[in-house]
Amino acid sequence: MIESNHNKTDISVVIPIHNEEQNIDELYYRLNKTVTKISENYEFIFINDGSKDASLLKLIQLSEKDNRVFYINFSRNFGHQIAVTAGLDVCMGNVTVIIDGDLQDPPELIYDLYEKYKDGYDVVYAKRIERSEDSVFKKTTAKLFYRTLKKITAIDIPLDTGDFRLIDKKVVKYLKQMPEQSKFLRGQIAWIGFKQTEVLFNRDKRKHGKTGYSFTKMIRLAMNGITSFSNIPLQLVIILGFSMSFIASLIIIYAFYSYFVLNRTITGWTSLIISSMLIGGIQLISIGIIGEYIMRINKNILKRPLYIVEHSNRTKNEISENR
Repeated sequence: MIESNHNKTDISVVIPIHNEEQNIDELYYRLNKTVTKISENYEFIFINDGSKDASLLKLIQLSEKDNRVFYINFSRNFGHQIAVTAGLDVCMGNVTVIIDGDLQDPPELIYDLYEKYKDGYDVVYAKRIERSEDSVFKKTTAKLFYRTLKKITAIDIPLDTGDFRLIDKKVVKYLKQMPEQSKFLRGQIAWIGFKQTEVLFNRDKRKHGKTGYSFTKMIRLAMNGITSFSNIPLQLVIILGFSMSFIASLIIIYAFYSYFVLNRTITGWTSLIISSMLIGGIQLISIGIIGEYIMRINKNILKRPLYIVEHSNRTKNEISENR
């Protein structure tokens, strides 16, 4: 078994895992090769987020060979952002790297992130130059989302970045103080502030398996980002309400003018139906937007645990002793 120094952890690497059994061995090898260039005092924290394949078995085997490897096994799939949060809850490094387990984010870039961190930055995020594997539709929608989010929020969320980044332990400390259920970590890290910068890279193609981020999950993440950091949708509802009321007032005035002055009655079922459907559609959209915000409030009031750990080789006593 490979030994480690538990008295001090220079760098933690948090890796959410969902059905990545074919990538884990190579991921561990490349992470180990890269991080040892930085320090021998490190830890890898793998979070098994409800995998249906042999990912958990692979992680247990790695932890038995190397006591710098820790795993957290969820009772079910709780989602990528929650898995990363669980890793941040137990990491003990002076700096922490967040990286996905699909090998699309190259582990070798961690060295460059750390070199930039030594220049005095508290957050160093990896910014994608090119997304070689993604479809035109995904590239277009992702680009549209990031630029829309940047325009409607008061904080500077960097464009074309995922969760692949290096963060100082003080940033981790403040992330732990954010109890909201609907996580959007890249937005939360931007909101915290401190000195932040970027390292550019080309994203690799996925070698094995398929992405766990379906279109539905991407929409959910986008909604979390927008509703967590912007009230613009609610303000649009108010603007739409006033606009429709103003238009309706003009139509009423015109109707009275036509009837009493021009002695002419406005007729037309088509215009009536179109107007009703337009107003009804706007009302439903408005209710949906308001409902999204109310749902977030409801989830936070319930105060359910973010995740449930079935078993892990990182004990609470070990965490408290090393903090």
